[in-house]
Amino acid sequence: MYTSNKVVSQIKEALINAVKAAQANGALAVAEMPDFIIERPADRSHGDFASNIAMVGARVFRSAPAKIAAAICENISFDGTLIEKCETAGPGFLNFFVKPEYYAEVLFDIERDGKEYGSSDFGGNKKVMVEFVSANPTGPMHMGNARGGALGDCLAAVLTKAGYDVWREFYVNDAGNQIEKFANSLNVRYLQKFDPNLEFPEDGYQGADIIDHAEAFYEINKDKYLNVPEEERKKALVDYALPLNINKMQSDIAKYKIIYDKWFFESELHNSGEVNEVIEILKKAGLTYEKDGALWYKNKEVLTKKLLAEGKSQSDIDKLELKDDVLVRGNGNPTYFTADIAYHRNKFVKRGFDLCIDVWGADHHGHVARLKGAMDSVGCDSENLHVVLMQLVKLVRNGELVRMSKRTGKAIQLADLLEEVPTDSARFLFNTREANTQMDFDLDLAVQEDSQNPVYYVQYAHARICSIIKALMSSGVALRKCSTDELMLLSSDEEKDLINHLASFENEIVTSAKSYDPTVITKYVTQLATLFHRFYNACRVKGDNESLTAARLMLCNCAKTVIASILEMFNIDAPEVM
Repeated sequence: MYTSNKVVSQIKEALINAVKAAQANGALAVAEMPDFIIERPADRSHGDFASNIAMVGARVFRSAPAKIAAAICENISFDGTLIEKCETAGPGFLNFFVKPEYYAEVLFDIERDGKEYGSSDFGGNKKVMVEFVSANPTGPMHMGNARGGALGDCLAAVLTKAGYDVWREFYVNDAGNQIEKFANSLNVRYLQKFDPNLEFPEDGYQGADIIDHAEAFYEINKDKYLNVPEEERKKALVDYALPLNINKMQSDIAKYKIIYDKWFFESELHNSGEVNEVIEILKKAGLTYEKDGALWYKNKEVLTKKLLAEGKSQSDIDKLELKDDVLVRGNGNPTYFTADIAYHRNKFVKRGFDLCIDVWGADHHGHVARLKGAMDSVGCDSENLHVVLMQLVKLVRNGELVRMSKRTGKAIQLADLLEEVPTDSARFLFNTREANTQMDFDLDLAVQEDSQNPVYYVQYAHARICSIIKALMSSGVALRKCSTDELMLLSSDEEKDLINHLASFENEIVTSAKSYDPTVITKYVTQLATLFHRFYNACRVKGDNESLTAARLMLCNCAKTVIASILEMFNIDAPEVM
């Protein structure tokens, strides 16, 4: 157990014992212990830790919070702990101050665990799949995919650090309606080589990539497919173009430093019969009906029951205007929704994942409840499916919205972004804003090499520490193991603030994992860099006191270790020289 958590446990035990002692001597009424929290105050002058036990205990103990706090303070003991004292504040808060040994113990934790410091067993080694990007393979990846890629990959990294067994997956929609549209679009573009006046379908894919594929296919095959049956021609076009698109996706993703455990193809679900399996399950459950030649799923009935069970009123449910969904079209082809049910059932039932997290664009908001309801309908627990909805991202240069690539003159794609912006910068910056907020991605900021660029600022802190250690070593001062007494010399506010921040790393990892929000960690490491720079500007590392020099050098190295650990976790370089 890390020192920070050890202290929280010590405070909790001391509080419980103090309440029992106060009850025994009549200072507090005998009652059940209330639920209370122990946290770090925002302002360290209010203590290193604080508890609300007196506030939440007012009703239980039938007494004013200030009186409860006073009774606890009179009966509390910190023997054998790292707590120095306890004070009451305001209407009844209890503030706790640690002993100097605490700061030494935190640094010993980091020295012992190295880059593993901050790891948690919170996840209990549960199998978790994070599915993210899953861009339509019929066209290039866009800015939403860029944000989703950075978010999903870094979230997976946080979950791993928090003790989950994590699997990254990309779902390739290589079947269904969008592939049929892809085939139709390619087909017409190819035929237009022979008849330029041939009308292009209104719902076809208008992208230049479709024209490029058709042109290349024509150069290879000329009129070979002109007079063959249309289905044969469309199949040949898709067999040619789709692998090229997927290979380009994989190449761009690799450049983005994302490594998936599996690229899962929708066609696998159709070929294995799993799509038909879910259709039969829903039929047997009485949750389907036929209308207009199609097979429908009783989505409205399922969600109404679910919402009523959750306490929603029928009038509120009616306002949602719930509708049923088509499972199989009149032409006999299953819909995307049906394949999605089969895919998520595959995750839970076939592959045994305990928790599944999807990173989707905000435009999929309406799909979340439908899919969760369907999961319950096919025997899976929808509580184990979590969807992170991601808002739009806008590209900005010189304060103005950018829509087109300078290189191609077309809509900016992920590949264009990575040609203009360092990958490390993109991965970090996309994780500086929570997924549920719209984001302006500043192209100028992303390439700046100064403290205004968050990733440069953090990388510079790491490089600065490396430089400090190297300079001291060249002058004969090397890193060495310090004693507790030596580390207790780190007593300035700047030193304590930095160590306290280092001590909170595991809690930040758990908070980030609980909220599925990697921005918790980018903010944490940015603040860590700030606190290091503040310490370094206030405290001269090499001084006349050899023991203090050794202690400060160890503190520098501990800060370096944690910064490097976070950058490595997010697959961002930790340079030693800048």
